[in-house]
Amino acid sequence: MSAAAPDLLLHVEGLHKQFGDRTVLADVHLDIPRGSIFSVLGPSGAGKSVFLKCLADILRPDAGKISFDGQLLGTGATPARAEFRRRCSFLFQSNALFDSLTALENVALPLEQTTDLPLPQIRERSLGALRELELEDCRSHYPSQLSGGMQKRLALARAIVTRPELVFFDEPTAGLDPLRRNAVFTMIAQYQRQFGFTALIVTHDVTEAIIASDRVALLNQGRIGFVGAPSEFSSSQLPVVRDFRDSTAALENSLTVIRRGEPLPSVHS
Repeated sequence: MSAAAPDLLLHVEGLHKQFGDRTVLADVHLDIPRGSIFSVLGPSGAGKSVFLKCLADILRPDAGKISFDGQLLGTGATPARAEFRRRCSFLFQSNALFDSLTALENVALPLEQTTDLPLPQIRERSLGALRELELEDCRSHYPSQLSGGMQKRLALARAIVTRPELVFFDEPTAGLDPLRRNAVFTMIAQYQRQFGFTALIVTHDVTEAIIASDRVALLNQGRIGFVGAPSEFSSSQLPVVRDFRDSTAALENSLTVIRRGEPLPSVHS
């Protein structure tokens, strides 16, 4: 008996995006299971952030189809697109916190902009989100008064205060040292389990993503080169996977050759 098909929250078919003469995404297909942590890996410049922003309705793709919870997201101000925006949120690489707003005001902002809740209820829900991420005591602090890790948690509190079903994470560990990268992936996994949202992460941090994710995909030169479980990615012998995954080992081998005073093999050999 075959296994049941996964419950898909997001379906991407034939996505294409071009800037001038440069093709960034070329016929991208991807399925995101509901309730999963799904990481899209790839080198810098592979099109990961453009892909994520197309999915999140921040950029408009040139061609292709995106379906959310079985509903095709057409162009224009359709009910399906409005419903999609209501049920999703986006955590930007830079956190995108407002320096002039307190922690509480930053978290309350999405509720003020997207709901008709009365102000006392907005305050209660915002305080609850800060409490869940252990930031309630900092509700009157401004972002500049918080550590980098606390700012990341504040950005996540703002992302989840609307109780989204899908959260997009754009390079959430960019510029962080290994300990802080571990902390961010731990935070995502912890709160994804606690709140039950689907997490879609674009990142070039292979080790952390492999450990934290339920499924991974590799985006390379605008195309999906691999989709599967982390264990399958770790053992894959596809050249596109090996070249990206094993780049550290390749560097070590090259340095060993250099230290021996031997010539490096030609890239064309």
